[in-house]
Amino acid sequence: MIEDYNRYHFTLKEYIRYILQGEVIAILIGWLFFRSIIGIIILTPIVYWFCKDRRRNLVKKRKWQLNLEFRDGIGSLSAALSAGYSAENAFEEALKDMALLYHKKSIISREFTYLVNQIKINITVEKALSDFGDRTGIEDIISFAEVFTTAKRTGGDLIHVIRNTSNTISDKIEVKREIITLITAKKYEANIMKIIPLGIICYMSLSSPGFLDPLYNNILGAAIMSVLLGVYLCTYLLIDKIVAIEI
Repeated sequence: MIEDYNRYHFTLKEYIRYILQGEVIAILIGWLFFRSIIGIIILTPIVYWFCKDRRRNLVKKRKWQLNLEFRDGIGSLSAALSAGYSAENAFEEALKDMALLYHKKSIISREFTYLVNQIKINITVEKALSDFGDRTGIEDIISFAEVFTTAKRTGGDLIHVIRNTSNTISDKIEVKREIITLITAKKYEANIMKIIPLGIICYMSLSSPGFLDPLYNNILGAAIMSVLLGVYLCTYLLIDKIVAIEI
């Protein structure tokens, strides 16, 4: 069970990997723009920014994976209810399906296990689902918790409601898949655009040694390269904002 899906805690292996990757980027940019140890040291905050960016991407990836698994989870829940199980027992049956469909350590299996354990200690299904939605911050799970609670309290047709909700969530996920497919190519193009300025400087440095020497090891050159680096970083962030489409 994860207490807050908006936070991601790196493992030791991930810490080492992302710090090393960030250091490589800082060294590369420092060498290309300043060719000095001081320049590289000044750019070390890039490591922090890089790790923060990785963490943000991993949060999105984990939420998307949970959304996909949750769709299958409520599908199994709907089948269990249709088979005559009570709402409380239906979650246990859905948990068995999730353990087979994914594995016991998958996100949905752990969350359903936590839900079942809460139910066993006399916490209502509605409260357990509401807590689940609050922790994840995922719209589909929050909506499902609200619909489930309303249907159960008003004595509505729970099976019909959950089946319709499951179909609605499945349709939404398919639309999201199509959008992701459409914007993936644009994101690749954006990543190429980010690399091009660095590639040009690297190419000129290797193909024409000495051509860029006036821009290094002097105050004026350092000032010019600092301005160019600032423009590059601003453009980099602008590109990220443009392609960061919330789905």
